[in-house]
Amino acid sequence: MRAIQISNVKELKSIEIDAPAAPGPGMALVKTHRMGVCGTDVSCYLGKFPFFDFPRIPGHELGVEVVSVGDGVTNVKSGDACSIEPYMNCGECYACRRGAINCCQNLKVIGVMCDGGLCESFLVRADKLHPSSKLTYDQLALVETLAIGCHANDRGAPTGGDHALIIGMGPIGLATLEFARLTDATVSVMDMNPDRLKFVQDNYGIENTVLFKGDGSEIDRMKELTGGDMYQVITDATGNKHSMSGAFQYLAPTGTLVYVGITTDELSFRHPVMHRPEATIKASRNALPPDFTRIIGLIEDGTINTDPWITHRTSFDGVLNDFESFTKPETGVIKAIIEVV
Repeated sequence: MRAIQISNVKELKSIEIDAPAAPGPGMALVKTHRMGVCGTDVSCYLGKFPFFDFPRIPGHELGVEVVSVGDGVTNVKSGDACSIEPYMNCGECYACRRGAINCCQNLKVIGVMCDGGLCESFLVRADKLHPSSKLTYDQLALVETLAIGCHANDRGAPTGGDHALIIGMGPIGLATLEFARLTDATVSVMDMNPDRLKFVQDNYGIENTVLFKGDGSEIDRMKELTGGDMYQVITDATGNKHSMSGAFQYLAPTGTLVYVGITTDELSFRHPVMHRPEATIKASRNALPPDFTRIIGLIEDGTINTDPWITHRTSFDGVLNDFESFTKPETGVIKAIIEVV
């Protein structure tokens, strides 16, 4: 059976693997139809992701079809189209016992810490499948990215009267925006790429955009947008150490800074920038099962429109040639989809 493997830094290769066995109790055999390429996949390919080891079959943003199920599986059946919740938690550790399964101490994320879905078919825990009778496989492959943004927005929890800022308008920043805009907060977005800011204006009607130039003009713009108050909730989705370290200067007093982007670099800031506003710092990791259920419903009822997201496509056979281009912002990529079947 064919699969695509990230074999080393910036190296992809086509490999042959054994076909999966019949699913055992609680398991499902699924066929991959679509895989979304996200920042995590790009970071893994570039050798920058902290939880990734070579070689690995990527693929955690997936739209799949259930082929067959094992004993005891009742939530899905053969033929169901599903999104996959790719966080394989143990169910027994301290985090799992507290319901924080996204922070499981023994967590294995498929496509990152164990082999994922960039192959013809594979076995997965059936409880991690979220079916929909209405969504396309393209849409189902986007649910996991949206779940990351959903959880990040919940961590910051902007409310009416708040000014909220999202830094970085890549897929995770856009996913966070999808949910921030459903609150009563006044939302601003910042990026150093004017094309991404225009994308947000054109597709979301967000006029409170801030172009980062690093010359202080962004702070002047923020003061203009917030009446000088700055931001009660900031979500940094860049994964860039300079952005993450510098985000404190945009906080309002008693504000909350949420890091959803990941970096392997050290962050550096002088303590007064945190102490003076009595800031709260939060991390946001992965997502929770109710996020997937909520998102599928929001796409089904039209609250979330995924059509603008997909800017690039390739086939299973085209991955080896096209993947490198998905790592380059200058290509205009927002979300690339791999059509596996």
